[in-house]
Amino acid sequence: MAVKSNEKFVEEIGNMTVLELAGLVKALEEKFDVSAAMPVAAVGGVVAAAETAPAEEKTEYKVTLKDIGSEKIKVIKALRRIVPNLALSDAKKMAEEAPTVIAEAASKEDANKMKQELEAVGAKVELA
Repeated sequence: MAVKSNEKFVEEIGNMTVLELAGLVKALEEKFDVSAAMPVAAVGGVVAAAETAPAEEKTEYKVTLKDIGSEKIKVIKALRRIVPNLALSDAKKMAEEAPTVIAEAASKEDANKMKQELEAVGAKVELA
């Protein structure tokens, strides 16, 4: 790929929203059979959840913001604390479009932390 093509590609990615980037990452994971999983859920909703056998204890959770309640601004601030790279406009969009997925494959500990932080400001969160 030529340098100009790389610059154009980087520019295109820079113009994408968090939700669009999540879709891109998921498509790349599926196409190349790789995982972008990190020890800590850093980018909401970008890692596909792994299937587990019924006898095993679930290790990865999908965190979904079901309802923001009456404290929209507090929920937006909490989303930005949970997902540090999340832009203010993207956090606002996630809050307004609830129900929305915050993290696809968060560890049990991280999922519970996210849930507690969002519920502390009045939001309703579901772990699946």
